[in-house]
Order: sequence, then structure tokens, then C-alpha cells
Amino acid sequence: MSNQPTIYRYPSLAKVATRLRDDLNSRDYILLFAHNGTGKTRLSMEFKDRSKKRRRDPVTDTLYFNAFTEDLFHWNNDLEADRDRFLIINHQSQFTAGIPGLALEDRIFAFLERYADFNFRIDATGEVWKVVFYKGTRDNIKVSRGEENIFKWCLFMAIAQLAIDDEEGTGPYNWVKNIYIDDPISSLDDNNAIGVASDLAKLIKKNPGKVKVVISTHHALFYNVMYNELRQQGRASYFLHKKDDKYLLQSTEDTPFFHHVALVSEMKAAADSGNIKTYHFNVLRSILEKTSAYFGFDDFSACLQGVEDEVLFSRALNLLSHGRYSIYQPVEMNDDNKDLFRNILYAFLGKYEFRFPQIFADQPQTAQ
Repeated sequence: MSNQPTIYRYPSLAKVATRLRDDLNSRDYILLFAHNGTGKTRLSMEFKDRSKKRRRDPVTDTLYFNAFTEDLFHWNNDLEADRDRFLIINHQSQFTAGIPGLALEDRIFAFLERYADFNFRIDATGEVWKVVFYKGTRDNIKVSRGEENIFKWCLFMAIAQLAIDDEEGTGPYNWVKNIYIDDPISSLDDNNAIGVASDLAKLIKKNPGKVKVVISTHHALFYNVMYNELRQQGRASYFLHKKDDKYLLQSTEDTPFFHHVALVSEMKAAADSGNIKTYHFNVLRSILEKTSAYFGFDDFSACLQGVEDEVLFSRALNLLSHGRYSIYQPVEMNDDNKDLFRNILYAFLGKYEFRFPQIFADQPQTAQ
């Protein structure tokens, strides 16, 4: 009997969202790893909308953090006087509706001080709700995009904390039955990524079962920290990817999870099929850099030492991986570069024997 995990195939993200909600009937947490472009943000919205469609109620049961959450804020830059700068909060959202009267500043700052050195004031009393930032004696400052994202995340954490701590179910966020978080750390370095993951795990483990949690990410370090933090906490974990217009869910519970192996598998599938895009050179270089770092090499080219045409391959990969190629607007390679990509990849795989059958390979799949 094969001990390889089953892959479940779904025709739409709506069906994946239904599966996740079904899982939460017996689990408290779900972790999803998926590369950018897979549809993680759309999945979070499908998950949110499932409750509306089931109950035919315009109010959701899900507090979510994703790209749409970040869009609830925009800047007033005071271009004329260049003095009165503040971040405007959209107060039409269910997410922000509970802010007035809650004195959230202390809760937010308890998270914020771990990642940043600026402070803030929230004014949610008038027609325009705003956040003013300051640092030392400098007031009304414009924080960087990364600092802005950190603030939004800490505001979300403060609201999530209110929902999780609301034992009596009488607070402004008593409607929250689920929390869905999609990629909270797009602008963080690895040190802060670990801190965010640890803080999040501590928060959601505070009252298990009170609120169910789904977390999706493309950030492997963040995923692995959450995976280990919730190991004993009744969580499910999956790798989500898309193939032939189907969405595939594969459990990572019984097999080691290594995101670079998933990438290698995807590169090999692209090379074998001939469906090779220009951005694949960027991905291939990233794989070689991670492999070289693992072995303690100073440069990715060390991974090609000893293979035929190693100098050509190293130069070509160095040159062709510097293009600003997007996974969202993929451009197919010309035939010569396709051959070059295959030759480099196959030479690399000939030197380092990755085992695909156990991880992300084509296995018997269960249709849903």
C-alpha cells in the first residue's frame, strides 16, 4: 500500500473555501503554503463569503487580513502646505467599525514597539478618521511603506485580540467566528518575520477554539515557524497550487515541507512540458542560491561546479535572471533560452538528487 499523501483537486477556489470551512469543524487552525499568483487573496474572500451565502446574511463571520484590508487606509499628504500629513481610515468597513471608544492605542502599541520606533495617535471622532504618526519631537511624519504595513498589521492584531478575548460575546467584534490571514509579512525581513509568527501564534493559542484561524502565505520561513508553533494545537497544513485549471490541496502533515523542493518540482514540470516563462530563470537562480547557502558556498555558481559547460551556465543564469519578469504577466521564452534553461536545470538535478515522488509530485488525485 502506498503511504504517499492524497492530493485533492477542486474546480474552483469556492470549493477550496468550502473544504477549509469543513476542516474547521474539527480543527482550530489551518495553514496554507502557496506561491504568489495561486489565488490566496481570492481564496480568503471566497472563505469570507461562504458564511454570507450559507446564512443569506450580509454580515460575515470572518475577520480577515489581506490586500483588501490594507486598502482600507490611504494617505492625506497635504501637498500644499507639506505639514498636516495623516493616514485616513475607511470607517465604512466592518473591520474598522468597532474602533471608536475602544482606546486601541495601547493594544496596538504593545505589538508595534516590537517592530518599529515610531508612535501614533488615532482620531476616530469626526467625519474623517485618521492616524497621525510621530517620532521623538517630529509630528505629522510620513512613515515608510514598510512601517505603514507594520502599523496596519498591529492594528489588525489588536482587533483580533479583542475578538479572541471576548469570552462573554458582548464586544464590538462578537461576530468574529473565524480569522483569515493572508501574507501579513510581505515587507518584513526574516528576523521580524519570525517575531510576527511567534506573536501571532501566542495570540491565537491564547483561547483555542474561541475563534478558528486560517493562515495562508508564500513566505516559507513564516510558514515553518507557524507550522512548528501550532504542531500540538490541532492544526491542518496544506500546500496549495494550481495545475491544469484545477486547485490542488496536498497535506504537509505526513511529509517534510521544503518550499525549495516544491519550486524545483515546478521548474522540472515546466521544463518537461516546454511551458517555460522568462521569470523561471529568476526562480531557478533563487533555488541555486538557497542550495549554495545550505552547503556554505559563497556563490550560486558553486552548485554547477563540475558539470559540463559550467562557466557558460553560470554566466547565462547570472545574466538572464536579472530581468524584471512578473509571474502575473508571464512571457514565454524563445526556443534557444528554453533549451538553455533545460540544460542548466537538468545539470543541477543531475548533481543534486531531489526526491520528488514524496513531495508535490504527480500522485493519484482525489477529485472533489
